[in-house]
Amino acid sequence: MPIERAAGLRRERTSGPARTFPFVCAAAIVCALCVAGCASPGEPYERKAPVPTAIANLAAEQHGDAVVLTFNMPKESVERRPLKEAPEVEVFRAFAPPNSASGAPSASLPSPRPVPVLCATIPAADLEKYGDRGYVRYADALRPEDLARRTGWIAEYTVRTRTSDRKESADSNFVDLIVYPAAEAVNDLSAGVTQSGVVLRWSAPQKTATGPAPQISAFRIYRADRTPAPPAAANSAESEGAGSKVAAGVLVKPVTVASGAESPLLKIGESTSAEFQDAQAEFGRTYIYSVRSVVQYPNEMLESSDSNLVEVTPKDVFPPAAPQGLIVVLVPREGEAPATLDLSWAISPETDIAGYNVYRSEQEGVLGTRQNRELLLTSAFRDMNAEPGHRYFYSVTAVDRAGNESQPSVPVSSGVPAEN
Repeated sequence: MPIERAAGLRRERTSGPARTFPFVCAAAIVCALCVAGCASPGEPYERKAPVPTAIANLAAEQHGDAVVLTFNMPKESVERRPLKEAPEVEVFRAFAPPNSASGAPSASLPSPRPVPVLCATIPAADLEKYGDRGYVRYADALRPEDLARRTGWIAEYTVRTRTSDRKESADSNFVDLIVYPAAEAVNDLSAGVTQSGVVLRWSAPQKTATGPAPQISAFRIYRADRTPAPPAAANSAESEGAGSKVAAGVLVKPVTVASGAESPLLKIGESTSAEFQDAQAEFGRTYIYSVRSVVQYPNEMLESSDSNLVEVTPKDVFPPAAPQGLIVVLVPREGEAPATLDLSWAISPETDIAGYNVYRSEQEGVLGTRQNRELLLTSAFRDMNAEPGHRYFYSVTAVDRAGNESQPSVPVSSGVPAEN
């Protein structure tokens, strides 16, 4: 305010010679400036707490009976100076009935907008708990009474940050969404393993937090990939911890969080029934599974929260099929070379075959002894130890890369004629 104008205002409130006040006021200002200018450079002075810039990328999505907010923390103050410390976060929420003349739900807030109220405070020291790949991810749990009274209502959110009790940022962008009660989380997810993959089974939920659940339209299956199990331990029970369950071909462990996983829980498929087969699972790897049910609301498909998590390490304990088409051909003696029996069979169509074994017996119905020292890499074998005048019964087995051996093939008998 100019000095002359200030002096005029002052004259209205004081008595005495008005003409002397401008000079007194000017002198006081000059004196104050001199004092400020003459302060010692080393003297401490009060710093103002920085005001963080407003968050601009707030997003919201309902997950189960919670609204999950994601955003990036501000890095600068409004003066464009880097923040030396992370600020505290305040979450504000407002509810309002949908603003639609037709009665159909619509995420359009009525006018005037409802006043949001503080519903959560995240201390700066706790922000790491909510970190998720560079974002802050905070879940605002909706109470059953809120959902009961406000099903189909609009929830509006905004967040602010502050570095002191007196200074806070401006509001972030506002986000609106319609909220509904989700189906209860599946709590009996179980897993088994077949030769074709991991089989998941569960029971369909029947309730929400406010009453009976709407019809389940689908189930979504999520999987996280843990660090692969060491090859030596893939088929060993030594690595099985307390609480584990060992079934045919599977190590199943109950888990509470997907910690230590190579990936987060990612959707791998859907099912309209309470069963799913993961045909892409690989033996020897470790996976974490979760199932979420989906209910259909007007203009909205809502997932439940995660089911109980199940950790599965599929183990290959499934032998390949027995070889087919075994034949034995006599190769007569020629010169000094003795007669031999040549065996051949059809190549196994399975993709993980490591080799074959040949067994010989002189008694029908008995497998006998193995004739090859090492696995045969081709589907052929020459028996050079067959003695003339003996009758032999031959069978062949297939062995996969996990060491599982098949049942023997249909036996075939043959022999070398006795010498005259």
